Amino acid sequence: MLPHVTFRQLQVFVAVVRFGTVSAAARHLSLSPSATSQALADLERQLGVVLFERLGRRLELNDAARRLLPHAEKVLNGLDDLVVAAREPEGALQGTLHVAASATIGTYLLPTLAGRFIEQHPDVDLQLRLRNTEDVMRDILRFDADLGLIEGQCTESRLVSEVWRQDEMVVVAGPQHPFAQRDSLDAEALQAAQWILRESGSGTRSIFEAAIHAHVERIRVRMELDQHEAIKQAVRAGFGLGCLSRLSVAGELERGELVALPSPLHLTRAFSLVWHPERYRSPLWQAFKVFLLESR
Repeated sequence: MLPHVTFRQLQVFVAVVRFGTVSAAARHLSLSPSATSQALADLERQLGVVLFERLGRRLELNDAARRLLPHAEKVLNGLDDLVVAAREPEGALQGTLHVAASATIGTYLLPTLAGRFIEQHPDVDLQLRLRNTEDVMRDILRFDADLGLIEGQCTESRLVSEVWRQDEMVVVAGPQHPFAQRDSLDAEALQAAQWILRESGSGTRSIFEAAIHAHVERIRVRMELDQHEAIKQAVRAGFGLGCLSRLSVAGELERGELVALPSPLHLTRAFSLVWHPERYRSPLWQAFKVFLLESR
């Protein structure tokens, strides 16, 4: 006989995963903590497995929970789709999609694309989160995001990725920097320069380090900043050289506030879409992915 698993039990399971504690999940579901705890205990009893390690008030997923989570989400999302299909005209899209994007994409590409998509589908809610590339992949693995957009290659074997578009990075200096008038940067100049860079874990930083270490062993990092605008301000002020996507410095280059420096570095990269193969891919997910690929 199949176990008697209820919709509410699955809701509680997924909410506890998302919010980390029974009390937080209870608030989200408008349930009492005791009813939430009971639903979770009933689910574990029906399935015959323990789903969480109890660490004080916080619950940590175990291997069984990680294996069952995508199946629970698929059931819940399937029911959501059933309700939407019953209420909406054929072909209409509705619902919420959680998208995590690395900083360059999330700042200079995704807002405009998301706006265009919502104009076409006004009942859609796109929840956008800016992270560095490593954090985007971590969000996808934890099921905190439905779709990720990252800079460079996906290094996580548990995720699926697809190249979306190409990007060019450029070494920049302030117009008064001693290197601003150079015809090119040789290895000696690259090593002597002081650099203003993104933090470790960002796609921009990873691509830059792979490119420059083909020419010099060590570089002098003067500042690590997690925002493009902060890097541009520091470079404009003459504190060092930066390396950013041409997308992010196009305005400054046009206005003469920054200077692009020719260098021997190979600074092209791919932007990629990433997702978890076990995550439910709703009609909204599929429509947004197709929209992004057609917008390349």
